[in-house]
Amino acid sequence: MRTRVAVLVAALVLALSTAAMSRAIAGGESRCEQFGADSTARAGLVTGAGDRVVVIGDSWSAGLGLAQPVRSWPSRLPGRVHVAGFSGSGFSASASPCGPVSFADRAGAVVAGADLVVVEGGLNDWDHSDAEIRAGFARLVEVLRAAGVPRVVVVGPASAPSRAARIPHVDALLAELSDQHGVGYVTTTDLDLSYLDDDLHLTYAGHAEFGDAVADRIAGLAQPS
Repeated sequence: MRTRVAVLVAALVLALSTAAMSRAIAGGESRCEQFGADSTARAGLVTGAGDRVVVIGDSWSAGLGLAQPVRSWPSRLPGRVHVAGFSGSGFSASASPCGPVSFADRAGAVVAGADLVVVEGGLNDWDHSDAEIRAGFARLVEVLRAAGVPRVVVVGPASAPSRAARIPHVDALLAELSDQHGVGYVTTTDLDLSYLDDDLHLTYAGHAEFGDAVADRIAGLAQPS
């Protein structure tokens, strides 16, 4: 009798665990599908006029949490701005659980004809190793150079409260890698921005301040020789 009860209990636990895992996987797939749809929608919202600027980034570029994603920070940049933002992505190949959506994975398909490519990220690399970040950064630069992009600027992470403890390290590493690979770097850790309740994503005012600061700092960088 005890053996039969034990078997039934074990079977019940296994069934419940399997169901929970299935729900988690389904939820993850739905989330990735939503991020993909958001990315496509944001890509269709081109702002400004002039030189072709392509922004490759994460949820901040995509405008996650905004009712009007077109008002995400890249809209504050001068030029005709195209945005390739995918929430949760980063420099590290595995920053996102949504498959091959790292910056390097997505760059080749969006940078043709760009006069300037701005790569914004780092917040989703906070829990990844230096080796992963270095490898992803090097692959990204390789893709951009193969595409003949004349100018690249990397915009590092701001100190979002929910991940602030690790941001100085990520910022310093990205600055070092930018110098090594000969691309411009803009640090944003000094900005005091306004965040949504999740302490990770920006309000409209936060996007405006971040975008204006990035535009000013890019303008102040030396042009490539």
